[in-house]
Amino acid sequence: MATLFIADIHLCAQEPAITAGFLRFLQREAPLADALYILGDLFEAWVGDDDPEPLHAEIAAALKNLHQQGVPCYFIHGNRDFLVGKRFARQSGMVLLPEEKVLDLYGHKILILHGDTLCTDDVDYQKFRRRVHNPLLQRLFLALPLKMRLRVAAKLRAGSQQSNSSKSLEIMDVNPQAVSEVMQCNQAEWLIHGHTHRPAIHTLNVNGRPVSRAVLGAWHEQGSMVKVTPAGVELLFFPF
Repeated sequence: MATLFIADIHLCAQEPAITAGFLRFLQREAPLADALYILGDLFEAWVGDDDPEPLHAEIAAALKNLHQQGVPCYFIHGNRDFLVGKRFARQSGMVLLPEEKVLDLYGHKILILHGDTLCTDDVDYQKFRRRVHNPLLQRLFLALPLKMRLRVAAKLRAGSQQSNSSKSLEIMDVNPQAVSEVMQCNQAEWLIHGHTHRPAIHTLNVNGRPVSRAVLGAWHEQGSMVKVTPAGVELLFFPF
């Protein structure tokens, strides 16, 4: 028995090696699991379910095949693909989850989320996040012609890269108090998230209670997953 968690694959047509590695993961490791949870940033960018990019259809078919093998797949939106909608979910067989979800797995109480909401020291990003998660603004954006949406997304991505280049690593990491608060609020033993691209397992103390935080790695040069079994929680890496 095992449940797998991944995040920050950042699939795009310009990185075929990552795509090939992810497809092999869906063919080899994922079918052996009880369930697969994708904690955001499956794609490098997403401007709407109507984007005819062939990569999207290829990934949807691979995820649907996993679903048809009896392995459910759950998805939490990331900061890159927060516009993934119900249409793609149907095509891929994924279940869309809220931005925070508590799971009871093999006796472990586990909180899962993407991780960007924990980076509260990055005030500019949090302001930006609140704007782009406004439902009205999202509906207006999705109503734009596809070419315009692609241009806007490219401009925002370039601006984000430029902004991040001038920020310290500490600002872009999770805030310890934010971590403690969300774990206390949910009475979680474990927190699993991505976003920061700093894979590790941290132990901490929340109100006198020992808890742990597992951070998933980004799929830049190798795959990364957290494997939860009745025996415990492991952070694992594997080649593409």
